[in-house]
Amino acid sequence: MFTKIHRRFSHAQTLAIGHFLVILTGALLLMLPIASQDGTVTDFLSTLFTSTSATCVTGLIVVDTGTHWTFFGQLVILLLIQIGGLGFVSIGVLFSMFLNRKISLSTRSLLQESLNVDRVGGVIRLVRKALLGTLLFESIGAILLCFRFIPDFGLVTGLWMSIFHSVSAFCNAGFDILGSFFGAYCSLVPYAGDVLVNSVIMSLIVIGGIGFIVWSDLLEHTYHFKKYRLHTKIVLITTLILIFGGALLFYIFEKDSILAGRPIHEQILCCLFSSVTARTAGFNTVDFGFVRQCSALLMCVLMYIGGSPGSTAGGIKTTTIAVLFGSLVSKVRGNHGINLFRRQVDKDTVSQSANVLVLTLLLATSSIMAICAMQDLNMLDVAFEVFSGLGTVGMTTGITRDLIPASQVIIILMMYLGRIGTMSFAYSFFEKRNVPAIQNPVEKVMVG
Repeated sequence: MFTKIHRRFSHAQTLAIGHFLVILTGALLLMLPIASQDGTVTDFLSTLFTSTSATCVTGLIVVDTGTHWTFFGQLVILLLIQIGGLGFVSIGVLFSMFLNRKISLSTRSLLQESLNVDRVGGVIRLVRKALLGTLLFESIGAILLCFRFIPDFGLVTGLWMSIFHSVSAFCNAGFDILGSFFGAYCSLVPYAGDVLVNSVIMSLIVIGGIGFIVWSDLLEHTYHFKKYRLHTKIVLITTLILIFGGALLFYIFEKDSILAGRPIHEQILCCLFSSVTARTAGFNTVDFGFVRQCSALLMCVLMYIGGSPGSTAGGIKTTTIAVLFGSLVSKVRGNHGINLFRRQVDKDTVSQSANVLVLTLLLATSSIMAICAMQDLNMLDVAFEVFSGLGTVGMTTGITRDLIPASQVIIILMMYLGRIGTMSFAYSFFEKRNVPAIQNPVEKVMVG
C-alpha cells in the first residue's frame, strides 16, 4: 500500500496525507448518531476537532469525552489515539507482518522518517519492539489502574476506564472519560491526591514520551550509561531536568495559591504531575484556569519543548532544545563545535534545530495574534491554548469551548502540524534538490 502511495508522493507528503485521511475518517465516524449519547449527529467541526485531537494525541476537546460520546464514540477515539501514538505507518507495517508480506525498501524508508530514526537498517526490528513494548506497558498500566477504578466504578466500567486511561496516558493523549461521574471536563482532578493513579499515569506518560529509540538502547545496554547513544543520553538527562525543574518551579509559584491547604503529599504529586503532563500529555490534577500567570507561562515553555523524537509525544522535542542550549554555551565559551557527553554534534543537526525553533515560534505567534484579533480573550490564555495545540499537549485554561469556529480551525491546524512536524509539513511542499555545482559567493552578515 505504502509503495503505491510513495510512487506518487514524497515521504513528507505521504505522512501528511495519511494523517489527514485518518483524521477525516475519525471525524465521519464520530458524526454517526450511534457515537453520541443523545443519538443525534454531532456537527462536523466538533467531530473534526475531536478526531484531530485524538489522532494527533493532543487532548483538547470542545465536547466532554465522558458525557457526550457513547461507548462506540469513545472506542473510535481510543483507536484514533492508538493509531496516532504509534503512527499509521507502523500500524500498516504491523498488518503486513501479520499477513507475512515482504516489507519493501520504500516502506522501510517511509517508516524511518515516520519514527524519526537515523537509518533504515533495523527499523523493522525497532517497530516490533515498539509494538510489543506498547502492548506490555499499556497492559501493565491498565491492570494497575484496575485496583482503583474497579472498586470505584464496578467491574465492567472500571475495566474500560482502566484500559482507556492507560492507552491515553501512554500515547500522551490526555483524553479522559471521568466526566460522566465527576462532572464534565474534570480530567484527573478528583484523583489529585491518589498516589496509585498519579504514579501510573505519570510513568506511562514518561515511558511513552522518551521514544522507541531510547527503549531499544536501554534494553540493549541496561544500566551502562556510558554505552548509550548520544541521543539516549541527551533525552534522559534533559527529561529529568525538565520534570524536576518544572515541578520545583511550579511549587515555588503555587505554594501559596492553588496548592495552599493541600496535604504535603498531594502538593508533591500535583507539582510532579503538572510538570510531567505539560510534556505533551494533557491530563491535569489542578485547574489551570486558576493558576498564577507565572505558572501558566512555565507550562507554555514545557509544552513547547514537549517530549522526545520517535515517541508518542509532541513539541519541538528535548533533543532540539538541548542542542540549541549546547550551541549557545559553546559560542559563549568560544569553543569549536558543540560537544555533549564527549561527542561533537553534527552541524546539520544544529541547523535543523534552529529551523524548527524559528518555524514553530512563527506559527505560534501568528496563531496567537490571529485568535486575539478575532476574539476578545486574555492573551496568555490564548498563548496557553496555542502552545498546547502545537505541542500536542491538551492542557487548557478553559477557553477551548469559547473559541469561535475560525479559532477552532486554527487550533486544529496547530494540532495537525504539531503531530506531523512543522519541518516535515514544510518539506511536503518542496522537492529535495541536489546541491548546485555553481554556488553564489559567501559573505558574512553581522548579527546579534
